Amino acid sequence: MPGRPDVNLVIVFRAAHKNTHLKQRTRNEARKAEQQYLRLIDTLTYAGLKAVGRRGESLGQLLVFVTCPQKHLEGLIRRERHGDFLSGLPVTPVTADCLIPPLSSAEKIRLVYTYVTSSPTDGGLGIAPGASEWDLVESITPLHDVNFNETWVRSWKLSQIASVKLARYSNLRFFFKFGDSVGLYFAFLSSYTQFLAFPAILGLFSYFFLSPYSSVYSILLCIWSVGFVEYWKVRERILSLRFGTRGSFRVEKCRVTYRPGQTWWGRELRIFASLPVILLFAGVLVALLTSIFVFEAFVTQLYQGPGKKLISFSPTLLFAALVPRVLQLYQALAVGLTTWENHRHQSSYNKSLTLKTFALSAIVAYMALGLSAFVYVPFGQSVMRYVQNRLFATSVESGSRSGFGSKIMGLLNGTTVDSTATTTGFTSEKLSNVGALKSSLWERDMSNARRKLNPTRLRDQMFAYTVTNQVINSFTEVGLPYIMRYVTAFRHRHDKNATKPGSPSGEPKKRVVFEDEKERGGMEERVFLDHVREEVALPEYDLFADYSEMVIQFGYVVLWSTIWPLAGVMAFINNIVELRGDAFKMTVHHRRPIPTRADSIGPWLEALSFLAWLGALTNSALVYLFSPELLKSSPLALNDEDDQQNTETNTATKELVVKAVLVALVASHGYFILRAVVRHVVERIWWIGSKEVQLNEREERLMKEKFLEGAGAGAGAGAGESNNGNLSVRNDLGEENVKLGGVEVEDTMGFWDHDEGVDEIKRLVKEA
Repeated sequence: MPGRPDVNLVIVFRAAHKNTHLKQRTRNEARKAEQQYLRLIDTLTYAGLKAVGRRGESLGQLLVFVTCPQKHLEGLIRRERHGDFLSGLPVTPVTADCLIPPLSSAEKIRLVYTYVTSSPTDGGLGIAPGASEWDLVESITPLHDVNFNETWVRSWKLSQIASVKLARYSNLRFFFKFGDSVGLYFAFLSSYTQFLAFPAILGLFSYFFLSPYSSVYSILLCIWSVGFVEYWKVRERILSLRFGTRGSFRVEKCRVTYRPGQTWWGRELRIFASLPVILLFAGVLVALLTSIFVFEAFVTQLYQGPGKKLISFSPTLLFAALVPRVLQLYQALAVGLTTWENHRHQSSYNKSLTLKTFALSAIVAYMALGLSAFVYVPFGQSVMRYVQNRLFATSVESGSRSGFGSKIMGLLNGTTVDSTATTTGFTSEKLSNVGALKSSLWERDMSNARRKLNPTRLRDQMFAYTVTNQVINSFTEVGLPYIMRYVTAFRHRHDKNATKPGSPSGEPKKRVVFEDEKERGGMEERVFLDHVREEVALPEYDLFADYSEMVIQFGYVVLWSTIWPLAGVMAFINNIVELRGDAFKMTVHHRRPIPTRADSIGPWLEALSFLAWLGALTNSALVYLFSPELLKSSPLALNDEDDQQNTETNTATKELVVKAVLVALVASHGYFILRAVVRHVVERIWWIGSKEVQLNEREERLMKEKFLEGAGAGAGAGAGESNNGNLSVRNDLGEENVKLGGVEVEDTMGFWDHDEGVDEIKRLVKEA
């Protein structure tokens, strides 16, 4: 955006709550907001930053724009580089009279954000959402570089397969604009998409030329999964060396909400205390999903009454109504438990919360396929007979009882007993007829019920998960936000026309107040502020959803694609679109992500390793149970007819399942041997002797030589360190002779010369 001020951060300050009408706003609350706002501006200004406030989108919302002068930024760089050097990060310390290359925009934003939000004990200001002293600070966000985003999106071409200018990392602008953590995600997604080419080709070959549940396909798939996980472990280490973030966890700042004084074992006990909650909700989810599965796979198939097609949709309705509610409740408890654990660093907090949340997400994703593979197909006839007997027994028992409940059950089963017959002595005759009746609502013939078992159920489910669900997810991420934004804009226009001045029936928009007023900075500032208000209204970008989607997809390919080998093809095609969809979603439908330092994808790597191990178990079990060669010698109950043969086949099926479990255990040990071999080969090929490793070793050696010669970083305490070891927030920063390359951005519109925050809060007092 031409002529825009050089804004590093925008602090969203909420002086009036959204759900509170102005008449309910007391003068004391408005006075508190004014005091905290003035303290916020004073703290930022005294710390050497520039800060001014502007009106937000709604009444009571203030936008505090923050920028760091170049001289002060030099002090922040010097302090961070000294800390990195002392902590062993691969970085050269900044010495006096040293020229620093111009920083990327992501580095500037990260430095200022860390300075503003880190605790005073770490040399920061402690201004962060959730901090008790700043309870009116709603959020902190950087602004998008609109010109870069538009240029970047237009540069995409269909010929760039599995790449958003990231495959070779020759163009580093993405990392420079969005930071290491987001860059690592897209690097992971790009590498994963390229690796998916192998199971896609293998799946096509297996689908057309190999037998179903091919052992060749399963073995090669397991080798591929281990190879990808081990390759990515090396790849992220190389990237962390390339971008100087290797070991960045050593210099991570404390969370503002962290309460010091807790022992290590006290925190471990709190983490362990979360386990019963996780197990409880996991048990509830398993029971709920199993009930829905039985209802969908068996009960709806036996139902023959009116509305059969409508009844077939009831499992989906039950799933949509119950499962998200359970997950929502669990998510709230997981956040509360993770906060209660009192993690010192944000990375450990995110890891704990991620593992808690992903555990139940995986149960929801894979439970239905597991039940179909290891219950429905091997024991489908036995379960169908049990459900059928229970339904018919219920219909007979309902006829022998009286009362409203029996009438309801009788109506459902088509066996309602006439109440007048009871008084005239014909009850026993009617009850005897009940047992002979074939229920008009339920299928009682076992041979017909057996034919209702769906032998292609597993393939149908895999198609739904790997094709239908992914199409829906892509639309939800990219297309649906446009629709929701249009609906929201339409509602706002309607509310603005319907709401009169002074009416308490809604929250009036700020623009109604100053639509005809000129901004002090002129039309250029007005356009800029309108754009900022639109960005602030967007949701924050969270990597969890994107990582979770890709790891779940990896699980579908590794665990279950033996059922339908084309799953790898569908995943590959989806990810080509997903690369661009995620980038577009991040730049258009979400706020700009806050850059953070990262040298790994964190707990998601552990999830990938676990799924690769679990894939060895499931693939071996599926091949042993369902390969055509084994089915000839040990037919499953799905193909049997008479009862005597059913009993014998059920026994054989149980023995086959036990043998499959033993085969899976053997495969588990084989996995660990395979992983050791693959890890050794991958490290030999991609890590040992790589360009990044050699460069890092050479730089470390040169730094140590210079240090021994006395030409290293000089002298004394790091920037901002006082006599008592605490860090000053202003006086000791920016006064060194360190020079930062680049030119100070000139304020042509006088954006930083006037403030609207106090006037806005005083207006709240008048209208209270």
